[in-house]
Amino acid sequence: MSKTSHTTLAIKVTPRTAHDLVVGWCSIEQKEIAVRVRAAAADGKANVALIALIARELGIPKGSVRILRGETSRHKLLELKIEPDRLGGWLENLPLSGLPQQTDE
Repeated sequence: MSKTSHTTLAIKVTPRTAHDLVVGWCSIEQKEIAVRVRAAAADGKANVALIALIARELGIPKGSVRILRGETSRHKLLELKIEPDRLGGWLENLPLSGLPQQTDE
């Protein structure tokens, strides 16, 4: 059984979209993850939606996701309480968003 640890995750949130969705890495450097939420960025609603989405995606309780920095910004730093193997596997499967996908020809 893996041990739970605390780690951080950089997120760029776009509020008021059609779906709650983790889009993927914002750039090839893989420093920030693009996320879209339906909720508006008013009264903390987008933050609540972001926490719920990340918790659901990772299969962890909402209480294991906390905003460390950026509560009023689109750029946020989250603290996660999660097993490293679970997070690592999820991160490895994220696509690069907004960048042309390479095809094997």
